[in-house]
Amino acid sequence: MQKYSVNHYLINNLLNDIQLGQIAIPEIQRPFVWSTVKVRNLMDSLYKGFPIGYIIAWKNPDVRLKDGTISRWKKVLIDWQQRITALKAAVLGDSIVDKDYRKVKIKIAFHPTKEEFQTWTPAIGNDKEWIEDISVVMSTDTSLLTFVSEYCDKNPELDRKLLETNITKLVDIKNKQVWFIELSENLDIDTVTEIFIRINSEWVRLSEADFAMSKIASHSDFGVNLRKFIDYFCHLSREPKFFETLKEVDHEFVATDYFKAISWLKDENDDLYDPDYSDVVRVSFTKEFERGKLSELVSLLSGRNFETRMFEQDIMDQSYQRLEKGIYEFTNETNFKRFIMIIKSAGFTISDLIRSQNVLNFAYIIYLKLRETKEDPGKIERLVARWLVMSILTGRYSWSPESTFDYDIKHISAEGVEKYLKGIEESQLSDAFWDFGLVSELDKSVISNPYLGLFFASQIKAKDRWFLSRDITVADMIIHRWDIHHLFPKEYLKKQYKSKGEYNQIANFVYAQQEINIKIGKKAPEEYMKEVWEQTEWWDMKYGSINDKAELEENMRQNCIPMWFEHMTLEDFPKFLEERRKLMAQKIKGYYFSL
Repeated sequence: MQKYSVNHYLINNLLNDIQLGQIAIPEIQRPFVWSTVKVRNLMDSLYKGFPIGYIIAWKNPDVRLKDGTISRWKKVLIDWQQRITALKAAVLGDSIVDKDYRKVKIKIAFHPTKEEFQTWTPAIGNDKEWIEDISVVMSTDTSLLTFVSEYCDKNPELDRKLLETNITKLVDIKNKQVWFIELSENLDIDTVTEIFIRINSEWVRLSEADFAMSKIASHSDFGVNLRKFIDYFCHLSREPKFFETLKEVDHEFVATDYFKAISWLKDENDDLYDPDYSDVVRVSFTKEFERGKLSELVSLLSGRNFETRMFEQDIMDQSYQRLEKGIYEFTNETNFKRFIMIIKSAGFTISDLIRSQNVLNFAYIIYLKLRETKEDPGKIERLVARWLVMSILTGRYSWSPESTFDYDIKHISAEGVEKYLKGIEESQLSDAFWDFGLVSELDKSVISNPYLGLFFASQIKAKDRWFLSRDITVADMIIHRWDIHHLFPKEYLKKQYKSKGEYNQIANFVYAQQEINIKIGKKAPEEYMKEVWEQTEWWDMKYGSINDKAELEENMRQNCIPMWFEHMTLEDFPKFLEERRKLMAQKIKGYYFSL
């Protein structure tokens, strides 16, 4: 099967088709990331007849309507969004959307005798030899003869014939040809992605979420605002102050129910879960359609009937409505805040403790599914927290997350969350895992290790105190971004261990006050811990605030430090690591089953 067709497109015809809606540019409502220099260079290349790359579009499948007729759907641009936006700005004078979602003008100036393009500046605006905005010349309402005459009247000293030639050449940019590759509507999303990668010179991989967002925006009735709904939610979740800007720059969207649904974010500053558009689409789709592969969402938004392999208007309309419902549930203030509360109550008070966004995504799917079935709030909290921690423990979404999403949601649909989770626990969280597998996973030297994050979460959940502290909790230390320190001081270990992988073992890490760490310096544990024990007898406080033996023993237990730590020297370091890993694994086990 021929996968594509190749044609020439005149710039003028391309822009006309875009204005008529025959070619959809999904990225047009998102911030324009090109610099003005790139826009200038694009116009210079067209003027000089240089090639500027391929346009790649994916033809939407033809859809059978209710009356039996066929609707010819538009083409969706999957590459060239930035170039097209640049062309619309420079040639048509359209505004672009900047990083703050404000509409601004990019004016490209042209010097006819020097044949030079520049971004407009006040200095250029004051120089009569410059055409300060080429879109004015290229406008269909502008008479070229009149424009040239007026320009020559302002610049009588310049060569009129040269001016006429070069200004005509400028306007002729609209008649330059570009290559247009149209991918067949019969191609699946994986093939489209592969084609894009092989053609694109920068080898920038589009995700399935990008294609899904393109399909959303291409819907003729409400697609653009639905896409804005997703984009603005993500932007506001990171930048609440953007709310006032949004009210100024997009009155059309502000008048929609979508805007009302996300207005609560103006007062929200929590950054534990800041989803991007791919997270919103993935969670909403998986929860609502009980499918995990976004390629299937693209097919459904195209109206695909998976049984007949035909494309139908009814399926398309229903798919958009269901996706919209899922996005409303995702962005609902009560849902979002209660989910965050559950995550925090499980000990994950900052985002650094959870290194996988997909772990959070599927936990949110679990929450939304349980809420939909009106489960008891206490049961929802327990199952969501357990699923989250189980996912981290098993590295569930580390490899092929989309396939795992699909597998999990289908089993949850068939068995229910509680039964399916119990089966996972029995098969993957056996005694062998806790006694050996998890201990082995703690034999690492990377501070971003997810199991170290789990250990700290277990301490936060248990309201443990940090090392040698009587009052301040690990939760306080983590929220205020205090440093992690070495129980065996790093400089002390360097006497024998030279590589970071040896002395930066995560089983050697603990949260401790900086003043304590400074006082410990390069001392061996047997040296500084002797002084710690002595201060419980003589109250001569050197390290922390503990002056009671029972409190010190409890502090050691909370931080999973072997009791014979006070006698350790350099030779005991390997044995210490082995013992502490076991204690940390047991603490995480107790924490998991307490959820």
